[in-house]
Amino acid sequence: MAAEKLAVTRATFDEVILPVYAPAQFVPVKGKGSRVWDQQGKEYIDFSGGIAVTALGHCHPALVEALKTQGETLWHTSNVFTNEPALRLATKLINATFAERVFFANSGAEANEAAFKLARYYATKRHSPFKSKIIAFHNAFHGRTLFTVSVGGQPKYSDGFGPKPADIVHVPFNDLAAVKAVIDDHTCAIVVEPIQGEGGVMPATPEFMQGLRQLCDEHNALLVLDEVQSGMGRSGKLFAYEHYGVQPDILTTAKALGGGFPVSAMLTTNDIASVMAPGVHGTTYGGNPLACAVAEAALDIINTPEVLEGVEERRQLFVDALQALDARFDLFSDIRGKGLLMGAELKPQHAGKARDILNAAAEAGVMVLVAGTDVMRFAPSLVIEPTDIAEGMARFATAVENVLK
Repeated sequence: MAAEKLAVTRATFDEVILPVYAPAQFVPVKGKGSRVWDQQGKEYIDFSGGIAVTALGHCHPALVEALKTQGETLWHTSNVFTNEPALRLATKLINATFAERVFFANSGAEANEAAFKLARYYATKRHSPFKSKIIAFHNAFHGRTLFTVSVGGQPKYSDGFGPKPADIVHVPFNDLAAVKAVIDDHTCAIVVEPIQGEGGVMPATPEFMQGLRQLCDEHNALLVLDEVQSGMGRSGKLFAYEHYGVQPDILTTAKALGGGFPVSAMLTTNDIASVMAPGVHGTTYGGNPLACAVAEAALDIINTPEVLEGVEERRQLFVDALQALDARFDLFSDIRGKGLLMGAELKPQHAGKARDILNAAAEAGVMVLVAGTDVMRFAPSLVIEPTDIAEGMARFATAVENVLK
């Protein structure tokens, strides 16, 4: 017999969930494409994409089909065995990138944890046990495990949890001179997001990325690119590193990889992978057949000329609408990002109002994001319909008007 369905509301959250989130006052229950409906049946246009996750919108038929088919075939094996979906997905990721080896996990934090451990392990095995320094950047975000949150350059997320992993140095983003001042022969890796997501949707400059590659080469350090948010077509290329003419040593991706199903991957080369051996690292769920089947379907769609070329066309529609809003309300000091990861920074006279605008947007029927207190962030589906962009931006304009009046 079917399990009884409990009646739950937004108030239930405050009673049963650990208070580490402050979710919206409505509860989404259904999504299709770039539209979402809540418990009361109210419709929203989704410009948030589950924080750059639902890259093909909600309930994409190809992803639903992959999940159903795999769900009736094989759910889980553990890494005592391998499975076909994981092997197919790994092969396709390798064929599409610089990589020769893949490690699967479940979240961006786990992929980054694996990347940082691998960087230190490689340095220890190939160079010296003292080659452990990691250079990272202010306002970076790499996950919530103790190691990844310590590499992330935002103390508000890492303070208060006891001693942090040592030998991590933070310098300003896009400042090559600052990196040169701290890099030395004890440095095992530079860890960087090509586009800082949580840090205000800030793209790296080409000179900065190319300079980091050169510094890593000079000091036998690894260049680790966190593409958890910027990867999987978000920038208009499959991975954002392709915009820079720079090849990483290790790359991580998650968020959009499964189009909403939890899965992540760390990509690297044969040489770097060769220091690892069975038992050195692992995870129970990594490479799960369900996750990899869905991710393979997502990759097959995203890594096509029509989707990747469509990203830039859609971006332009957003930029045009944001510029029109700016002309009306003198709102933004900057509209930046790459592809469909966009940040619109509020002018000083509107400082601190990003959260108010986000709440008003929900009220007006459009879901958006913030990146800090002064940046509106947009990370919609890569295949969002132009009509949804127009309608959603009209709703967003209403929200802005309501906040500013």
